[in-house]
Amino acid sequence: MYDTIKPFNLPQKRWLSIGRAVQVLEFVQDIIVISLCLGLFCFMVLQIREIFLAILPPISFNVVTADILSLLIWVELFRLLIIYLKEQRISIGVAVEVAIVSVLREVIVRGILETHWTQIVATSGFLLALGVLLVVRVWLPPTFEGIDPEQTVSERHKNRTRTTPAESNGNGHRDHAGVY
Repeated sequence: MYDTIKPFNLPQKRWLSIGRAVQVLEFVQDIIVISLCLGLFCFMVLQIREIFLAILPPISFNVVTADILSLLIWVELFRLLIIYLKEQRISIGVAVEVAIVSVLREVIVRGILETHWTQIVATSGFLLALGVLLVVRVWLPPTFEGIDPEQTVSERHKNRTRTTPAESNGNGHRDHAGVY
């Protein structure tokens, strides 16, 4: 009376698989990062030109200092992008260093004497937090050298909860009544 529903057979090979989509997206992302590297490199060359033009008389100390510190920030950002291309991760240390140099650039360019005291206190707290992060990162486990901390913790948990065959009821579960 009732017809059984036959299972729908999916084709074995799909033209768009998850793995292939991830590979394409990673490739596009790498192209974007490479274009950012090239643009940043060109911008650094233009910045060096500006520094040489600013050194010519009359010399403006604030402009030269700001340009040199900006160039250091661009160099650190370039290094961050290169690390990302090589290791497919963002380096915490380099990112924190970029933030520290950026904050110090603003303090130096503005001048410490011309800055309101609340901004100095806030900047000091921010620099202290970045410094602590820079020091704490040394003790963080290396997660990108083939070590997966989640897998390590999972294996440790499995080993701790693994029971011997004599303690289980055959189904992988302990028999709470103690009867086998």
